[in-house]
Amino acid sequence: MISIYFEGNSWAHRMNARLKLGILFILSTATIVFDGMLFPLFLLAISLGAYTSLGPRGVQAMKAAGPLLPVLAIIIVFHWVLGSLGLGVTVAIRMLSMVLLANFISITTNMDAMMLAVEPLFYPLRALGLSSRKMSLAVALVIRFVPVLLSVYSSLQEAYWARTGKRNSWRLIAPFLLHALAMATKVAEAIYARGGVDGYRHRLKG
Repeated sequence: MISIYFEGNSWAHRMNARLKLGILFILSTATIVFDGMLFPLFLLAISLGAYTSLGPRGVQAMKAAGPLLPVLAIIIVFHWVLGSLGLGVTVAIRMLSMVLLANFISITTNMDAMMLAVEPLFYPLRALGLSSRKMSLAVALVIRFVPVLLSVYSSLQEAYWARTGKRNSWRLIAPFLLHALAMATKVAEAIYARGGVDGYRHRLKG
């Protein structure tokens, strides 16, 4: 299974996965509650500091947010045209910070710990006949693969730039979707090879 997690013994690796996800939730909520640019800048500083604390590999991992930069630039220009440049910059910094924080959790938390952390949230769904295991796996995969998909899009951008001299185009959508579908197929095959969700869960306990 494709994974961006890297082994380590840093403070972030040792931190409980449930605690990390809880902090991410609190910070995400806080970005909505607090207006202005001060808190997003504070959040960005925390994100950059967290990556830097992991050393060179952590700094390298920040490149996962690279494909988001053109989108952020469009947001800033759009708000600038509407006469609200400050708001556009604030929104862009907020989005960049949250993507960096989500990616930080992905590189410092393995899939096993991620599943075990989120599964208790879905225990009430058992009363409706839904599997908390499947839900926890789905959430863990979303958290894990958003940065991976950003990296895929970045590689497509680089290839397109090498051929045309342009960084972005609607023509990138089709190959990106094909890559995403291929990745989803590989992940599904890997889970099936482990006996499905139940088999994967059994491996976690074993």
